[in-house]
Amino acid sequence: MARLAGRRALFAGPVLLAVTFGVFAIAAASPFDPVKAYAGTAALGADQETLDRLRANLGVDEPFWARWWDWLTAALGGDLGHSSVLRQPVTQVIGERLVWSALLCAVAFAVAVLLGSVLGVLAARRPGSLPDRAVTSLAYLLEAAPVFWIALLAVWLFALQWDLLPAGGLTDTASEHVTFGQVTSHLLLPAGVLAVSQLPWFTLYVRQGVTDALAEDPVRGARARGLAEHTVLLGHALRSGLLPVLTLIGSRVPELITGALLVETVFSWPGIAAATVEAATAVDFPLLAALTTLATAAVLLGNLLADLLYGLFDPRVKLSDM
Repeated sequence: MARLAGRRALFAGPVLLAVTFGVFAIAAASPFDPVKAYAGTAALGADQETLDRLRANLGVDEPFWARWWDWLTAALGGDLGHSSVLRQPVTQVIGERLVWSALLCAVAFAVAVLLGSVLGVLAARRPGSLPDRAVTSLAYLLEAAPVFWIALLAVWLFALQWDLLPAGGLTDTASEHVTFGQVTSHLLLPAGVLAVSQLPWFTLYVRQGVTDALAEDPVRGARARGLAEHTVLLGHALRSGLLPVLTLIGSRVPELITGALLVETVFSWPGIAAATVEAATAVDFPLLAALTTLATAAVLLGNLLADLLYGLFDPRVKLSDM
């Protein structure tokens, strides 16, 4: 495990360097003007000399590769820079928002895995039956539905029509303090929507894995020995059928992050989505580079975790060969 993690760490370094360099290059080619975004409405009445002086103070008149190198050397020393659009240090921006994004993604991912496993086993128990057709049809339907459409539908149904859950935010409007109960009630809808967007993949993978496992000789032998059906299904077929799901952990991380950005925007969840959008539109180089690096690191860690879990749970796979 240590050797595998070490090899992936060596691979992650050049990837992160290339990603951050690409962020600065793409941002430099963006049509958005960071000076006007920083000045806001004051830029409408400012003369060119004032704008040029502000441009020099922000350092945006330098070549993008020079800005990238300055940011990289400072970041290696622990200084991620200062966000020009949010007027805060980048570490403070990320620190205030990352915990809420992590909470949303963790809850949604756990719900998707658990519910997807249950539905997948239900469908695989009798292939071609009514439950199987219903589960697979629902999975394909949700797979084709955009996450923002599901989010808007959930707001209309649960918040506006039935008035069961709050439509957005972290706490109630009149509340001055963040409480566990308010966070939980406001988390249910966005986490549920994000989980539903990931649910089809886990459901279909578990269904296929368990269906294949039920046709294997060890499972047939367990049935021939007279073991109960639930023992065969849960004790033998499910354990073997869940192995392909482990590969999804890494591959679903990019879409989980993208879906979380959309869900956070729809539900006004105080995560990193708003900061990402503002950093992109305002060409906030330090904040944009830090957020992109964070997302890339999450994807690399997800892939590493998937490989480690697969090697641990599948005795046929050796971690030294991965």
